[in-house]
Amino acid sequence: MNIKRLLTLLTALIMSACTQTPKPQELFVIGHRGAMGYETENTLASVEKAIELGVPMIEIDVFKIASGELVVFHDDLVDKLTDGSGPIEELTLEQVKDLTLEGNHQIPTLEEVLDTLNKRTALNIELKGANTADDSVRIVRQYMAEKGYTAQDFVFSSFRWPELYRVRELAPDFDIAVLTGDDPLDAIETAKALKAVAINPWYKRVTAENVAAIHEAGFKVFTYTVNEVEDIALMRSYKVDGIFCNYPDRALAQ
Repeated sequence: MNIKRLLTLLTALIMSACTQTPKPQELFVIGHRGAMGYETENTLASVEKAIELGVPMIEIDVFKIASGELVVFHDDLVDKLTDGSGPIEELTLEQVKDLTLEGNHQIPTLEEVLDTLNKRTALNIELKGANTADDSVRIVRQYMAEKGYTAQDFVFSSFRWPELYRVRELAPDFDIAVLTGDDPLDAIETAKALKAVAINPWYKRVTAENVAAIHEAGFKVFTYTVNEVEDIALMRSYKVDGIFCNYPDRALAQ
């Protein structure tokens, strides 16, 4: 091959490399309350659907009820999603199990969710109610000891930051994410104090600039709840590390 032809080929290769479309920002996709866009939120069916869709992590919410158990439910009141009424924290487990959720499901306990997961994906436990840290840590420790789970299989998050401080006190080895609906930059000092791994802001509060600032501070950004294709693309362009999604297949497909 003569020199002129070689130079022409090299130039073409360089130009091709320069004009290739860059790979999109990879997103860690977390199934929000399982896959609540397809099954009733926080149910075993929703957990199974999220696993079927291939998520690397599922997020659930826990409350401590009157009889002492941790149940997986999002709202303070059971009125919206069940055939009952009143605050979930005032019910016993027997009363909780008597409720019927939309779609003819039951409200599961944290242990029932862990048994269903069976280490097939990681779990983000949001401490939704008060006084949930101690029992959440105890149950996770039990499953680590008896069922082969590891600390890396779990993340603890909450808007109730005192619960996160309690988790950190009890479990220096567990990952913590600080949830916020306000300016995410205001959560940085708390995240530092907690030795958290991430700040999880509402996606409407996310900008490219505050994502960069949070990254600079040493934390990842997992934003909630991002469901529309255009919003998923926008969060990707802001370089967030991951999203919570009711329809996780939409984000996994991008």
